[in-house]
Amino acid sequence: MTNGPESSNAGNEVSEAQIAVHWREEEYIQPPASFVAQANASDPAIFERFSEDKFPECFTEYADLLTWDERWHTTLDTSNPPFWNWFVGGRLNASYNCVDRHAEANPDKTAVIWVPELETDEHVHISYGELYRKVNEFAALLRDFAGLKAGDRVTLHMPMVPELPVTMLACARLGVVHSQVFGGFSGNACGTRIADSGSRILITMDGYYRAGDLIDHKVKADEALEEAARQGQEVDKVLVWRRHAGQYASETPMRDGRDYFVDEVLTQYAGATVAPVSMASEDPLFLMYTSGTTGRPKGAQHSTGGYLSYVAGTSKYYQDIHPDDVYWCMADIGWITGHSYIVYGPLALGTTTVIYEGTPNYPDAGRPWRIAEKLGVNIFHTSPTSIRMLRKVGPEEPKKYNYHFKHMTTVGEPIEPEVWRWYHSEVGKGEAAIVDTWWQTETGGFLGSTLPALQPMKAGSCGPGVLGIYPAIYDEDGNDVPAGSGRAGNICIRNPWPGVMQTIWGQPDRFIDVYYRKYNRDPESKDWRDWPYFAGDGALQAADGYIRILGRVDDVINVAGHRLGTKELESAALTVPEVAEAAAVPVIDDIRGRIVEMYVSLKPGIDPAGMDAKVSHAIEVEIGKIARPKNVWIVADMPKTRSGKIMRRVIASVSNFADVGDVTTLANPEVVETIRHHVQSAKVARGELPRELSEAEYEEIAKYGSAE
Repeated sequence: MTNGPESSNAGNEVSEAQIAVHWREEEYIQPPASFVAQANASDPAIFERFSEDKFPECFTEYADLLTWDERWHTTLDTSNPPFWNWFVGGRLNASYNCVDRHAEANPDKTAVIWVPELETDEHVHISYGELYRKVNEFAALLRDFAGLKAGDRVTLHMPMVPELPVTMLACARLGVVHSQVFGGFSGNACGTRIADSGSRILITMDGYYRAGDLIDHKVKADEALEEAARQGQEVDKVLVWRRHAGQYASETPMRDGRDYFVDEVLTQYAGATVAPVSMASEDPLFLMYTSGTTGRPKGAQHSTGGYLSYVAGTSKYYQDIHPDDVYWCMADIGWITGHSYIVYGPLALGTTTVIYEGTPNYPDAGRPWRIAEKLGVNIFHTSPTSIRMLRKVGPEEPKKYNYHFKHMTTVGEPIEPEVWRWYHSEVGKGEAAIVDTWWQTETGGFLGSTLPALQPMKAGSCGPGVLGIYPAIYDEDGNDVPAGSGRAGNICIRNPWPGVMQTIWGQPDRFIDVYYRKYNRDPESKDWRDWPYFAGDGALQAADGYIRILGRVDDVINVAGHRLGTKELESAALTVPEVAEAAAVPVIDDIRGRIVEMYVSLKPGIDPAGMDAKVSHAIEVEIGKIARPKNVWIVADMPKTRSGKIMRRVIASVSNFADVGDVTTLANPEVVETIRHHVQSAKVARGELPRELSEAEYEEIAKYGSAE
């Protein structure tokens, strides 16, 4: 079955996998002249330096931002594809590059500003000199007390506190591979990652603040160790940082001989220094696990030299970070964004990076803008999830505060044009250049973005491939989907790059299967051109080369053979001014295969009467009658993860009368039952009775919104 004519090109048949696209192209918005005048990348000659005929040597420009103990002899080793090795023969230490060299040159310069969630608490300023001391002392503890050495793995389960980058950099100093688990994850999730990585040390914290409450975090450590032991991995020591000096924020007892307060042990290492261990460029720096709903988690293994070079280079040119900037990425270090663009990238460049402990809207929606005003933040970096939330709860707040951003980033998922425009005009006050970046845990750093001083912005489009990245959009058969055709396909990257993951920890075959096998032209080839990286995202490329990401390929909803991108459906709903958030989910239908249902939450004070019809009409106008939702459910709030991501699998399960699964780890599990009662009661009243799902259908719904 093929799609309708709106998604074909000159009447050509397209495959069933083709995603129908109905988006119009937005207008260009030029970066402010004041930004261009000071930008790190303002000379168009940079595009020539990173042209394909200069690959792979172009990336030496990124590597030269670092200090190397020994220079490499081979820029890219392709002898064992797709296990690429960058800057082979080179040796360096990531901790030295992020700490020592700046502490030597400018010890009093602020490296980290930590903002506690409670507004009454003082901000903590840590200079590069202080960071050097803290990292060395903890590295000495890890080496001498915990017995860690280069190549060992250690699991971190920590919140957004300054001790987290200290811990990461201390590990890097020793060549110890750190695996930070997002603080909001359960103890069981942490235990699975301990077992998979083979960690015998867990570093955690007793508690942290979330929405004004001091959360017991240490309780998860016991759960984690129990799960790790069940999977065959024993943990020798649990090192516990304390949120408040001399106080214990947990009700979970410390276990003698296993659990230790870091502050007490650290007294033995006051003033200690540890020489940074010189690591081969291809040695692993960290593991970052991607979360899936089923199966063994994927530990993305990132290298030392290639990864650090890539995040330093993209931080300089795409984030436009200068040493005298105050840069705030309002993400969590538990995700790859925080590793690359809170810790390693900014600190490699010697700038001041801001870390905020809590939720963006605590105690109110003006909090981010007060922080920005007080600290003089001039570069701001956050996700569409946070932008939508702040637009919902405080649309007028930014104009109340006297901050001025020169540059803003959006990261993590596609951003709807209406939300982008609010971000630009209200948060950025029309003064900032915006980069709408596309990339993944596996890629280490940005893959798609405008170069902020040299390429205009376009709402909803991430832009072209970044410097040295050569994207392609393929159909299911590996044929190019031409730019400007109005057709979408699977976005791939045709070449390796220094930030790409080296492998899935302990699962090399799965690494090939997930990311390379689909479009590999010759399994025996040593030519990188035969090994395109399959990102798993649908995308459309305009005639100007700008790319619009449509979301995960597995999250497309196939309505009577028309494959509708969920992001396009949600963007259409968000053109209704009263709508704050929208989520599209599939419902099993015996006639059409799948039908669309929409969940929307409204801005404060909006009367929900008639809003369902208004949303349906907007989708019909923006996309067409084929996309008209069966139902539009107005809800007070969406079920969300602790990081603010809407859990679409939960509401998809509600719409299909399926088991919603474990919701205890959600930030707001109480809304699930409210939504379930509202939606399912209304469906039954309308005669939309539940049908028994097949095993395959149930699995599809359970995985929806959580594709690997």
